[in-house]
Amino acid sequence: MNDAWQQLYRLWESGTPGALATVVSAYGSAPRQPGAIMVCTPQGKVTGSVSGGCVEGAVYDKAQEALRYGTAALERYGVGDDDAGAVGLTCGGTIEVLVERVDRSSFPELEDLLTHRRAGTAVALATLLDDASAPGSGRHLVCWADGTSGSTGSSALDEEIAREAKRLLAQGRSGVIRPTTAATDGPKNGTAGSPRVFVNCLTPPPRMLIYGANDFAAALARQGALLGYRVTVCDARPVFTTPERFPDADDVVVAWPHHHLAAEAAAGRIDARTAVVSLTHDPKFDHPLLKTALRLDLAYTGAMGSRRTAARRVAGLRAAGLPEEQLTRLSSPAGLDLTGTSPAETALSITAEILHLRNGGSRMRLRDIHGPIHRKATPPQQPLLEVSAP
Repeated sequence: MNDAWQQLYRLWESGTPGALATVVSAYGSAPRQPGAIMVCTPQGKVTGSVSGGCVEGAVYDKAQEALRYGTAALERYGVGDDDAGAVGLTCGGTIEVLVERVDRSSFPELEDLLTHRRAGTAVALATLLDDASAPGSGRHLVCWADGTSGSTGSSALDEEIAREAKRLLAQGRSGVIRPTTAATDGPKNGTAGSPRVFVNCLTPPPRMLIYGANDFAAALARQGALLGYRVTVCDARPVFTTPERFPDADDVVVAWPHHHLAAEAAAGRIDARTAVVSLTHDPKFDHPLLKTALRLDLAYTGAMGSRRTAARRVAGLRAAGLPEEQLTRLSSPAGLDLTGTSPAETALSITAEILHLRNGGSRMRLRDIHGPIHRKATPPQQPLLEVSAP
């Protein structure tokens, strides 16, 4: 669980107020995207981040005001040619940040939110963003697959927000929505009576399953953990497969690789974000594992080895009956051409390929290309989802 959320819950559980700053919209070359949080304690401790550091000081001041006076603020930070000396994002982007005081009375639903986070189930936090004079402003609604807690003060609004929040959860993205229901039960007031609501979707981390207990696996586990993956290292040989050898892995499992992967798939613990990497160097482990992996809907399936090994591997899988459409999903040899050979360099090469397949990009040096640095594929626009620009 994110350290900032842990810090906030520790404060809440002890009865101490905390300040929660959340990026609710971002535009341009903003360093952090909607859903990024920063938590401040009354003693001045800060956990998390809402930017690359350029507006943290201003957000910290607002957080201290929220702690002192119990107020909430929705602040916009950006920088243009004519205000480059002001507080803002030197990267040229714009972000909108909600800063609010959190304690047991203002946010009783936090325990439900964190219970689902700890259990590894997807949960969304919906917060009304309108000004303090608006009905229900600042109230929270926590939504998960089969339930909700909290309320905006309007049962009709709660139902619409929950429906939209669950849709966003299924897509794994956060954003601002504008429901058609007004903030209070009663006559509709059109757009003017419809509140802006930020839905922060907190999904379990994607998984990286590394098969083969060796030094390359230890380096790849470290890289995967840095990128936010929940990392599992699995090997059938117990003498090599110990937690001490893989301190960065969340799970270290002794099992035949293909049996483990099949069991994880059957239990519903992998999804289309999952990366599977074979580092076994042994066909008796490698081939059954890849036959299982390539039949699943995964983000990445890779196998380390020389070109000769890769050619024999593909020939063996083809002879085993795997169709060409499945074989094209195999990255073998795994990684991008960075010419590194050490375990750390190889791990960087493999994770670079995973990021490239996930995010796109030209794989060129940034200095040699033009246009925005932060480019992200835009999901299809949904009727109630606002654009991310404030």
